[in-house]
Parts: sequence; C-alpha cells; structure tokens
Amino acid sequence: MEDPMDEKQAYQDKLNAKLDEWKAEIEKLQAKAQGAQADAQIEYQKQIEDLKNRRDEMQEELQKLQNAQSAAWNDMKAGADKAWDAMTEAMQDAWKRFS
Repeated sequence: MEDPMDEKQAYQDKLNAKLDEWKAEIEKLQAKAQGAQADAQIEYQKQIEDLKNRRDEMQEELQKLQNAQSAAWNDMKAGADKAWDAMTEAMQDAWKRFS
C-alpha cells in the first residue's frame, strides 16, 4: 500500500505542474487577446481575469493541501479536485472562444 504522505506529495507535485501549465496558457491567451480587435479585447480580458482568479483559487487549495495533516488531506483533496475541474473547464472554454 502506498504511503499516504507519498501520495500527498505526488498529488501536490501534479498540481504544481498543472498550475505552471495554466500560467503559460493564460500568458498565451493574453498575447492572443492583444492582437484582437478592441471590442474582442474587452471580452478576452474578462475571460483572462476569470482564469487568473480560478488559478489563484487552485493555488489556495494547494496551500491548504500542503498544510493539511495526513488525516485531513483526503478531505482537502476533494476541494482541490473540484477547483481543478472548474479550472480545466474554464481553460477549455477560453480556448474555444479565442479560436
């Protein structure tokens, strides 16, 4: 059976990697928005701000996970999973709109 602390660390590493990926994706979207027409830029900037807020929420969930005691970390993981899913969906929606 896998050590819960190893599982926690692996999950945290996965979240950190995904946060880095999302940061890069947001930067790409910002570059694309700058090349858009003025009216589209406003909409793109709103979407980018939403993505940044969601990314920040995910970062907060990661902080909670890092600080959680081993007994509570499964409960914390559920919150992080929910934030992860919301961020993934928002990122997919953003790319659809920017395409």
